[in-house]
Amino acid sequence: MTGHISIRQISSMTVLMAAFLALPSCVSFGGTAPASMLTLTSTASVTAGTSNSGIAKEAMIVLVPEVPRKLDTNRVPVQIDPGNVAYLKESVWTDKPAVLMQQLLIETLAAKNGTLILSEVEAAGKAENYLSGQLIEFGIDEGGSEAVAIFDAVHIRKGKPVEKRRFDARAGLNKIAPREAGEALNMVANKIADDVATWLGTP
Repeated sequence: MTGHISIRQISSMTVLMAAFLALPSCVSFGGTAPASMLTLTSTASVTAGTSNSGIAKEAMIVLVPEVPRKLDTNRVPVQIDPGNVAYLKESVWTDKPAVLMQQLLIETLAAKNGTLILSEVEAAGKAENYLSGQLIEFGIDEGGSEAVAIFDAVHIRKGKPVEKRRFDARAGLNKIAPREAGEALNMVANKIADDVATWLGTP
């Protein structure tokens, strides 16, 4: 009869509830956490309390670099040979490499050059100074047993010629493993950021 629940229905509901409660022991809705989460940390950080000011059109906007498909992921690519790419096991980036590189460039430029850096929203469309580019390589070369970063930087300023320069940094590895790879990639990323800062800071 409508509005009544039979003993059989109650029994079925109890079984289903018990099965649901047992799920967390064998199923992880958030996925299994990787053994290692990698990130990039600038070796030239802005000191707490440091302030900067200027007009919006003179500020710099650092755009997220473009990347090839193999870098459009949170995983660390390992170049096996010229035609084959694998990914490092048990480790992922905390964000996509392009975003991490953008953040590293922002921190390094602000710390080393004292550059006023704004987002496009903060500049409200008035900025005339942009740093963009393409992160061509950012991973591990198995053959050379080294971390490799290659960045084509593009400096665009209103009323001035567009400047483009390639930056290349490499660091050897004793073994290809998450900890060693993370340290080496952080090293080459900082080398790129330092070199870009020097380039932009040169009159």
